[in-house]
Amino acid sequence: MARPNCRQRNFRALIHLLMILSVCYGDPVSIKMASEVKNMSQEELEEYTSRYQEIGEQAVWSLSSCKPGFGIKQLRDNNLDTYWQSDGTQPHLVNVQFRRKTTINCIAIYADFKSDESYTPNKISVRAGNNFHDLQEIESKEIGEPCGWICIDLPTPSGKTLKTFMLQVAALSNHQNGRDTHMRQIKVFGKQKEHFSVTKMPTFSSTECSMYSSIR
Repeated sequence: MARPNCRQRNFRALIHLLMILSVCYGDPVSIKMASEVKNMSQEELEEYTSRYQEIGEQAVWSLSSCKPGFGIKQLRDNNLDTYWQSDGTQPHLVNVQFRRKTTINCIAIYADFKSDESYTPNKISVRAGNNFHDLQEIESKEIGEPCGWICIDLPTPSGKTLKTFMLQVAALSNHQNGRDTHMRQIKVFGKQKEHFSVTKMPTFSSTECSMYSSIR
């Protein structure tokens, strides 16, 4: 009888491992690898995004739905005690539209499972494009039971920095099959901060200011 080759031995070892996992965790078919999503404190978020500027104020924001008094104002008021609450069918959407193509490095979402329970999203999709008609998903995250800031980096599929006219954050599903969702804050980060010094003048974008960028 022929001895099993290396590939056959590896396959048998994999089957054996799946059998062990099925005993420990139940269904081996449902086992999958997932990247860990870290919850950040306010201080950790500020350190993580220290190179960038918050550029959300440069955009026009809209929602797929909201309960009166729980809309964009609450989503962007820098108050972790307020929140946007959707009032419609899933997926629940936050649309961020810029007037010009804009560099976006990451977004940060604040969620609190302890306070919001079934209103807490557990799967989020981030999409980008020129407008509503050509949006493509660039990142998808299962965020567990969050209590803090969830920072999502947004490189393009080729690994380059994302430049886009529009960003859309979609809450695809909630914990405990909840219908509507709560998001307490969303921040958008891009464009590296300029550090001013006496030896380096800042970069001006207008002709009027550029006239005074050098000493004559």
